[in-house]
Formats: sequence, C-alpha cells, structure tokens
Amino acid sequence: MAVKIIRQPKKIVLLGSATSAAALRGGHERAPAALRAAGLADRLRAAGFEVADQGDTATQVFQPDDEHPRARNVPAILKSLNDLRPRVEVAVKTGALPLIVSGDCISVLATVAGTRRYYRNVSLMYMDRDADLNLPATTPSGFIDGMVISHVIGRGAPELVRFWGEPPLVREPDIALFGFERLDPSEEQYLISSPLRRHSALEVSTAGAAAAARIALERVHGEARIRSSFRCRYHFEPRVSRDRFSRRRRAQFERSARRAPRFCGSAKPGCDRSGGVQPGTRSGWRGGPATDRFACRSTRSAARNRVE
Repeated sequence: MAVKIIRQPKKIVLLGSATSAAALRGGHERAPAALRAAGLADRLRAAGFEVADQGDTATQVFQPDDEHPRARNVPAILKSLNDLRPRVEVAVKTGALPLIVSGDCISVLATVAGTRRYYRNVSLMYMDRDADLNLPATTPSGFIDGMVISHVIGRGAPELVRFWGEPPLVREPDIALFGFERLDPSEEQYLISSPLRRHSALEVSTAGAAAAARIALERVHGEARIRSSFRCRYHFEPRVSRDRFSRRRRAQFERSARRAPRFCGSAKPGCDRSGGVQPGTRSGWRGGPATDRFACRSTRSAARNRVE
C-alpha cells in the first residue's frame, strides 16, 4: 500500500546512534550524548525548527575483534543498524527531516535503508576526509568505517551487503564524495572507472564550499537526498581570497585543469565525471569522462572567479 508523505521542512526528528563498533577505537558511542549536552536541540529550535528528540539506540562499543582482522565487529554493527533502521523509517513517515547523530560512519546504511522504505530512489552526499571505499580484501586495518561507501554500493562484507535485500542501497552515479583528501591505492584504482561523483577537498576549498555543494547536489538524482557528514575536520570558507590562495596552489589547480582532457577526452579543460578536478596519485592528477559539461564548466568557472 502506497503511503503519501507530506514533507514538513521546519520539523526535525533527532535520533542518536550510540555506537563505536565500526570505528577505530571506543568513545565514539558517546557522540550523540555529547552533541545533546552541547545544546544541539536548543540551537536547532533557536533557528526556527520544531525538534522531536527520539533518544538513542542501544549502545555498541568498539572491541578489537582480532579473530576477524578483515572485518571487525560485524555482529555488533548489525545490531546497531537493525536498531536504528526502524527508527529512521518512523521518522521519514512523519514527513519531518531525520537528523541522525552517530559515532560510526556505517550508520549511513541504516539511514539510507530506512529512507528507502518509502522512497525508491535515494541519493547520497557523503562528506568525509576519506572515501571509505576499502574492502575486507584490501583494508589495512579491518575497521568497517573505512568501507562504508563500498557497502552502500553493494561491495564488502556479505553480512552488511545483505543488510538491504536488493543491493545496492544507492547507485554509484547518485553518490557524491564531498571533501575527501585521502585515498588508499586500492581506492584510487577503483575510482578510475567508477561513476561515483567526486569533489575533493582541494576542489571544495578552491571553488568555495557553497558553489561546490550546489554542483554536488545538482548532479545526484533521487526522490530523497541524504547528506552524511562524518569525521569532517575542515572549515571551508565560502570564498578563497587572493591573499589566502597561494601562487603554488593556484598553479597546481591550473596544471590539473590542463591535464584532465588527456585522461577524460573532454573538450572542456578541468572537468571530470563529478564536475571538478580530481586528485590521483602522488605523481600527478587524474580525471574521468564528463557526463554533464555544463556542470563541469560551472565548477571551473566558479573556481576561476575565486582565484583570478
């Protein structure tokens, strides 16, 4: 039976996922409580939102789990996801904006799965310093938080891939990696041919956070859009002034723009499949085929306006 959802843009349902099972160490499970203690709900109300705080999931704490060095703590992670998912479903059904605060990046699986209970197509804007595209076979650590996007697109530990009955949770062209700056060699190799949208930290700081975010949102498609922000350690300013944008960084950006057509075959310098310039290996820069040249032109133009 179809359910008609009337969105309530001024209402927020606050949910906490008290887990560190997928993280590098314990302590992350206290993140929801810390954000509440810092006045998160009060600040949202002061900004004009009606906030309904629905509490936290059961606590799941990190364990070394040396018996499974390639995919640690999977049973505890599944408990956390299965606890959070129905809460997200209820929040989505009300039409309010679900705001999930968590200690683990992997909570995005339950967030997307709960949203897909009512929306067939979902897009994801993933803000993280890392791309989180490792697999159990390629991970240097075994921590699941480094494999989040792999599981979203249907790759990774079978138990977590099967968390959603019909993987992938989100199609690769409907995912934007936003603000990343670190890639493991296996992740670099995968991104060469992947249709994942990419907006590196350099691109975001060059074009400006607002301009880069607009382009990222324009290029992902779905009935519902999810913005996930985990371990963001940057402060991106809306504009990069001349005195702060060094000659070295400007020259680096311009070199990458000139080199991109050799890789992507596009007539527009500096564009790739995500609408921007992408970092490759230490020896140079790498781009991919553009799927929307207008968006590519927009990114490059926005960057030029801020550096010239």
